[in-house]
Amino acid sequence: MGSQTAAGSSLAISAATPATLDAAGYTALTFTDIGQVEKLGSFGASFAKVEFQPLKGAKQKYKGSADYGALQPSIAIDSVDAGQTILQTASDDETQKLYSFRVTYQDGAKRFFQGRSFGSPETADGADSMLMATPTIEICTKVVKVAAT
Repeated sequence: MGSQTAAGSSLAISAATPATLDAAGYTALTFTDIGQVEKLGSFGASFAKVEFQPLKGAKQKYKGSADYGALQPSIAIDSVDAGQTILQTASDDETQKLYSFRVTYQDGAKRFFQGRSFGSPETADGADSMLMATPTIEICTKVVKVAAT
């Protein structure tokens, strides 16, 4: 499959920690889908830029520390959705526990990572809108990319 839309993509969560931070470790976990996800947003690594300007010569630029990004999904609140319940537990958790996440794209490609939810604010905009939650999931490990089979 070449280009694809985001339709059919999903987000899932697990309270378990993989034995290894690779495809085998993550696929061994049991994930629970988080329902009513409207959009996921962008995520992935970016690096701090480290610069040095010698008195003689061109400016030198290096990759610094990695920031694996954050996921900020938009979710219609569903109090009986098991995945949303686990995500809310992660948001309320004050122990600094890492949760495992899986993003699945339309073609079956997967992205795995561990992160912490830094809260899940709720929005009630008006009579003609859904009750929404917008958690911030800070990604704390390298994103493991698994191609579609």
